[in-house]
Amino acid sequence: MKIHNTLIKSLLAIAIIAIGTWGFSWYTGHTSPAELDTYTVTPGEEVAYFAGGCFWCVESDFEKLTGVDEAVSGYMGGILDSPSYNQVSSGESGHIEIVKVVYNPNQVSYRRLILDLLKHSDPTDEGGSFFDRGHQYTSAIFYSSDDEKRIAEEVIQELEDAKVYSKPIVTSIKPAGTFWVAEDYHQDYYKKNPVRYNHYRKGSGRDAFIESVWGGGEFDALFIDEIVVAQPWKNFNKPSDSELRKTLTALQYKITQKEGTETPFENEYWDNHEDGIYVDIVSGEPLFSSTDKYDSGTGWPSFLKPIDYSFVTEKQDYKLIIPRTEIRSKIADSHLGHIILDGPESNDKIRYCMNSASMRFVPLAEIEVAGYGEFLHLFN
Repeated sequence: MKIHNTLIKSLLAIAIIAIGTWGFSWYTGHTSPAELDTYTVTPGEEVAYFAGGCFWCVESDFEKLTGVDEAVSGYMGGILDSPSYNQVSSGESGHIEIVKVVYNPNQVSYRRLILDLLKHSDPTDEGGSFFDRGHQYTSAIFYSSDDEKRIAEEVIQELEDAKVYSKPIVTSIKPAGTFWVAEDYHQDYYKKNPVRYNHYRKGSGRDAFIESVWGGGEFDALFIDEIVVAQPWKNFNKPSDSELRKTLTALQYKITQKEGTETPFENEYWDNHEDGIYVDIVSGEPLFSSTDKYDSGTGWPSFLKPIDYSFVTEKQDYKLIIPRTEIRSKIADSHLGHIILDGPESNDKIRYCMNSASMRFVPLAEIEVAGYGEFLHLFN
């Protein structure tokens, strides 16, 4: 991302020098023009447009929300057609970095999407968002109907009345305009470049700010939604191989369907310490809980045991010289990882060594509305 504060630039330069081989490509701009949106919304889907600063982060957060089918990074609200990233990040085009959210209204409400936006950004910052300064990084809700506008206004008032933030919410509410799809480089950035993404996100202060406001659980009641999904994995029918190739990233497909292994320390959950459960990336079936997460120091997410042993299956794996026990999900039959016998003595040295790309994390605050309420007892 293009940074306009001299001090922050210096700090970023030092960080980049420290990590050497990364170079400067992770935050420099691109000159290729954005493209018009050609996504075809299928029956049962709806679309919403939100801005919360860096679209890498906004896209990542929305894609982890149950009921969201797709999140696409792009631009809206400016004066130029087909703006390039450089034109947007410099403020020349007048656009804002936004994310188009394609969602199933039977699984997640528009109100809940707005709450998620406001929770995962700083809606009180009128000058930008964390590291990124300027109008192009401010927060906004782009509505497509009077009903969406009304809901946006109501949700913001709800948070103001609850005194969630110490400063007024300044997130703008604007009519939606032309959505320009950002360059491929920016799409699913958090999946394609997890180490660089996590370094940027943590360094920006976004997660620390979210924790300072929402970490105590004081405002969790705001997220009790009128839509409750009841055990979404129970009626799962596994898609065809061609469909899986379309819906999964290349890495997710390689690991879950072809028994691949991701790179240690360069995956999403190896150092995730947030409370919640991990579910199958394909089916959504519950697998592991943060209460059983074990810091193995190996760079892969590891657990002492699954939520329930009946949720996974074991299979002997002879790909290496020494036989290993492969772990697969019960319903989707996704390859998850292996049992490795280097865990704690108190657990008979058993360690469930999993791949982040085979799972999706559901934070504690979202467990009930996502249909996993029966597992709340794990955190009592």
